[in-house]
Amino acid sequence: MSRVGKKPILIPQGVEIKIQGNKVTVKGPKGEISKDFRPEISIEMKEDKIFVLPQKEILEKKKIPGRKAKQVKSLWGMTRMMIENMVKGVVSDFEKKLEIEGVGFKAEVVGQEVSLSVGFSEPVKIKIPEGLNVSVQKNVIAISGIKKDLVGQFASILRKVKPAEPYKGKGLRYQGEIIRRKVGKKVVTAGGK
Repeated sequence: MSRVGKKPILIPQGVEIKIQGNKVTVKGPKGEISKDFRPEISIEMKEDKIFVLPQKEILEKKKIPGRKAKQVKSLWGMTRMMIENMVKGVVSDFEKKLEIEGVGFKAEVVGQEVSLSVGFSEPVKIKIPEGLNVSVQKNVIAISGIKKDLVGQFASILRKVKPAEPYKGKGLRYQGEIIRRKVGKKVVTAGGK
């Protein structure tokens, strides 16, 4: 049994949910999200709660090989968390922040692109995916949107352009991320030690 999967998902006020087979549509004040899930997982709604369960044959382990049953149990908790994130996303945006550190390093939003000047000969331009809001305040890039996976994925793409290096910490890093610093080479003087 999945400890995460067993918990019901509470539906807040102002959120509408439609379940059609394995397709879940969540509509709220911030927008609408639809997602298809695997057929091995059944999704039911009772009153103001959503229950996510593996199909009965899998729970009873009838005519299902052990490997398949184990795979479905691992999908169970993940499916529940994905639906919970959909519900949270239509109520309030998810946000990730990146910090820029380095002399002359900067970022700006130009139309539907983020332009990063991070030590290359030309600025790196990355298109902002639909459904995301990006803003820049001094040396902090804020990415927000209703889809948690899309927010995290775009933040990761930006960070990969110039990840913070371990000697001086120059580059892009998540807000609150700790970069393990390394000691540089020591200069030996002419006199010996």
